[in-house]
Amino acid sequence: MTAAPGPGAPVAPGVAPLHLGPIAVDPPVVLAPMAGVTNPAFRAVCRSFGGGLLVSEMVNARGLVEGSDRSEALVAREAGAPHHSVQLYGTDPVAMGAAVHRLVDEMGADHVDLNFGCPVPKVTRKGGGAALPVHRVLFGRVVAAAVAAAGDVPVTVKMRIGTDHAHRTHLEAGRIAADAGAAAVALHARTAEQRYSGAADWSAVAELRAAVPAAVPVLGNGDVWTGADALRLLAETGCDGVVVGRGCLGRPWLFAELAAAFAGAPVPAPPTLAEVVATMGTHVHLLVDELGEVTGVRSFRKHVAWYLLNRPVGRAARADLVAAEHLAGLDAALARLLEVADPSHRPTPAEAAAPRGHTNGPSRVVVPDGWYDDVDDPTPPRGADLLVSGG
Repeated sequence: MTAAPGPGAPVAPGVAPLHLGPIAVDPPVVLAPMAGVTNPAFRAVCRSFGGGLLVSEMVNARGLVEGSDRSEALVAREAGAPHHSVQLYGTDPVAMGAAVHRLVDEMGADHVDLNFGCPVPKVTRKGGGAALPVHRVLFGRVVAAAVAAAGDVPVTVKMRIGTDHAHRTHLEAGRIAADAGAAAVALHARTAEQRYSGAADWSAVAELRAAVPAAVPVLGNGDVWTGADALRLLAETGCDGVVVGRGCLGRPWLFAELAAAFAGAPVPAPPTLAEVVATMGTHVHLLVDELGEVTGVRSFRKHVAWYLLNRPVGRAARADLVAAEHLAGLDAALARLLEVADPSHRPTPAEAAAPRGHTNGPSRVVVPDGWYDDVDDPTPPRGADLLVSGG
């Protein structure tokens, strides 16, 4: 991507790196795990634009302990990655501790992130994801087991404000995680009930920053679409870094924009269509290398709409790309796209930063019967750890 002058003067005097144990994350940006998206191919594309800390897709702790091929494939270290960062899902302290032992001792993980923010019904109805912090004793034991098993490897926690506005758990959960030895806590500033709807409540990030000891970094997540958004989130909340998810879908160059903004440098202009097509080609070839030709090409289909959002390429060209079944056909469709559209086209900054990805919600959160009755119950919920990895 060709860097072009942004609005002129530097936008910030510089933002300090994020320190997670021995890892210095500079710029202080973390990629949020997204099932079926943030695989090694996508992470490699993001890294080519500057990256940050790029975390794997979510992996089921119990599946990893039991030797699931799917789980082990998800946590395989990618070539060229400076840090091996893995996100785990789990509700049982014993299984979580065993999974972290495997990750650190056998697979060389440099960082483990724990998912307590997933709002998907199949997860919350079993007491997992965003539902688990409601059971504060169990939550603390899961975090403590991971920290103990990790040794010197940093363990971080990602969560939501709560299941809904009547059950806000982020402040207590943040303090519990810090007391258990978490190296940082990250907050997606929505409830599980909100899913991805409405605006993120950044004031909750400020509340969490005030509630957690200053030595424990707090990361903000939600509605970071531009470098300016990230700077505003830090300024309004005092948080120490940002987590980005939907903002980089079809926009891996967001990492370059964030790096520039945090360094106080001019922000790069949105890429031309020709530059976007080149990145698309790189991405699909990496997917084919990772997943095989047919699966890789089909997996890329979800990315087409994100890459071409607000690009005047026409319905037929988009359909041509999605219809491709093999790599040669997709490469040819990308070449034809540049014949029917203006390769030099750049969207306006507002068009480039348009929201993308999930917008679903609000939706009532389903939790196990009686889940709110005894928040100090330390018993792991039945069946919650049987969920598949990457969910």
